[in-house]
Amino acid sequence: MTPNIARVALPVPLDKLFDYLIKPGQSPVIGGRVKVPFGPKQLIGIVISLTDKSDFPQAQLKAVNTVLDSEPLWHPPLFGLLSWASSYYQYPLGDTLANAMPTLLRKGREAAPSSLKMWQITEAGRDQPLAALSRAPRQAQVLNTLRHGKSSHESLLAEEVSSAILKTLSDKGWIEALEEIPDQKNWQRDFTVTEEKPKLNDEQALAVATVNANPEFGCYLLEGVTGSGKTEVYLNLLEPMLAAGKQALILVPEIGLTPQTINRFRRRFNVPLETVHSGLNDTERLSSWLAGRDNQAGIIIGTRSALFTPFRNLGIIIVDEEHDASYKQQDSLRYHARDLAVMRANRENIPVILGSATPALESLHNAKTGKYHHLTLTRRAGNAQQARHGVLDVKGLYQEAGLSAPLIARMRKHLEAGNQVMLFLNRRGYSPAVICHECGWLAECKRCDAYYTFHQQSGELRCHHCATQRPMMPQCGNCGSTQLNAVGVGTEQLEQQLATLFPEYKTVRIDRDSTRRKGSLESYLEAIKNNEYQILIGTQMLAKGHHFPDVTLVSLIDVDSALFSNDFRAAERLAQLFIQVAGRAGRASKPGEVILQTHHPEHALLQALLHKGYDQFTVSALDERRQAFLPPYTYLTLFRAEANESELVEQFLQQVRGIFESSPLYCQETPVMGPNPAPLSRRAGRYRWQLLLQTPDRKTLQQMLTIAKPAIQLLPLARKVRWSIDVEPQDLT
Repeated sequence: MTPNIARVALPVPLDKLFDYLIKPGQSPVIGGRVKVPFGPKQLIGIVISLTDKSDFPQAQLKAVNTVLDSEPLWHPPLFGLLSWASSYYQYPLGDTLANAMPTLLRKGREAAPSSLKMWQITEAGRDQPLAALSRAPRQAQVLNTLRHGKSSHESLLAEEVSSAILKTLSDKGWIEALEEIPDQKNWQRDFTVTEEKPKLNDEQALAVATVNANPEFGCYLLEGVTGSGKTEVYLNLLEPMLAAGKQALILVPEIGLTPQTINRFRRRFNVPLETVHSGLNDTERLSSWLAGRDNQAGIIIGTRSALFTPFRNLGIIIVDEEHDASYKQQDSLRYHARDLAVMRANRENIPVILGSATPALESLHNAKTGKYHHLTLTRRAGNAQQARHGVLDVKGLYQEAGLSAPLIARMRKHLEAGNQVMLFLNRRGYSPAVICHECGWLAECKRCDAYYTFHQQSGELRCHHCATQRPMMPQCGNCGSTQLNAVGVGTEQLEQQLATLFPEYKTVRIDRDSTRRKGSLESYLEAIKNNEYQILIGTQMLAKGHHFPDVTLVSLIDVDSALFSNDFRAAERLAQLFIQVAGRAGRASKPGEVILQTHHPEHALLQALLHKGYDQFTVSALDERRQAFLPPYTYLTLFRAEANESELVEQFLQQVRGIFESSPLYCQETPVMGPNPAPLSRRAGRYRWQLLLQTPDRKTLQQMLTIAKPAIQLLPLARKVRWSIDVEPQDLT
């Protein structure tokens, strides 16, 4: 019997599919979009299956309104991966598929390249003498450009020609607009290497040969010290792939790493390269998505969401800085891009490379147990030498905006030698708190259990948890005193102090506040490369992946809070941060120096990093994790819940705990911890609690969640609180 029912996944928070009748003449496809009625709304969903049976009488079923696609949006391996991710991360399938689509596809835009608006000159325009337009130079510029051929609307705007000028010329009849479908590029036919390649050292050559020896699936952990030439290994791995007409996906953890990475790949290969990250508008994101699907891009570089880009002929996946916590999505579908990249490579039967100077303990454990191939690069590329590391004990020392006198002296020595200095402080704003000198009152966010951060540049107090902001108050909210002091140091204050200490040198601050405008980060990085700035201040945006050959001194201003965190991953993250930041020093032929300011120089973690390095740290850290039954030796699932009443949340999670304890799989090896208030117990006016489930393996984890989730959804309190499941969480706050 011909299927007449489409089973559709809709972007709603429900773990179910919905049946719709197929009208005569409609031909929906599995994996394609349809527009269907849902209550009073029209929603766009994905067809999961076609059938002739339903649990409901067909007379009660509504019909599909519009079939939007004649072919699936994703090819079978990627479509299967998305279905698997929905199940593993316990997130509704409809919402999972919606998250994997560009916004314009979610809104019903055709999944095909849009026509380009082009301009061409008319005969009347050709007859117009340019000399007569001396008082209208932009109009003359446009006519001169179009006399050499048609040009797109966007390219003319890029030449600082306004839409008003184009309209004026069009009204005069000198130019005319037309719509054209972009030409399909055959980049494989014209592929060449456009830059001379540096010679690989033995370790790099071995890594490249190992991967190239097996073009099928294999997961390779490429552990290389900072500056060891991991990117050069990536480039050499891509060359045979691109030459064979295959495409490459490269994931980077943050948008800040893309400009430098993009330039390296563009200089080496003459293939079309697209990017996918949060800085793109909806049209640009769809364009990149289509370029991957239609084989119009040889390389796609992007942040974690780029993982869901379809490719016609994907040949390799590279995950750079694989340890980075930003690969874990913190809301909606809480997936880990690194883990899904490995799964995707397995389904597509292609190699995947996980690169890092400081691999995650989970990845190292997989390498040690034989799940991953372990490749190492122990030497810096070229003539670069390892930087000297040192700890500066600041107990009892006077500090100016977090800078001690010995550090200031070291900075001056490096600057006077014509080098650059980088200061790392992972705290934006002017100061993290404002206190009353008279009574000790602290400016606290009314919606969160957190203090306001003072941003002097805008004169505002901002909460970095709920984004609330207010003008700086003139007096104490408790006693009315005007003696308000900024406490602690942020990047703004550090920048201001450096301008006083080193007026003869230019300082640049790179954080989320200073790089909000599109293109600002790229311009800053280019200026640093050209030595226009001598002192660099930055948060994590500046700490990873960048190559600054003139930076010879790097200092971590304040990392003491990470030494005493209640998060079991805090030591690992501090170790990774220290190695990554230190890796910015001495990357060329100039010797580098790294100074860490601390009140606790004797701390075991700091001593291990300084004297034994990251390798020895990971050995002891993995042993501690094994003894404590923590990941990667067990698997965690975090239940978060929040509501306007604390008692309501606690009661709900107590009931959730009861469901797990009544599970047939519950035993001593599957403890349930909590409920407890979250470390930030109130955010945006809502009280937050959490519950932690620990299991010995992924199979038990999935079985327990599959049994428990339907029962949790039936709890009356489940509709009164906002709750979520985070499988293998990276952040326990």
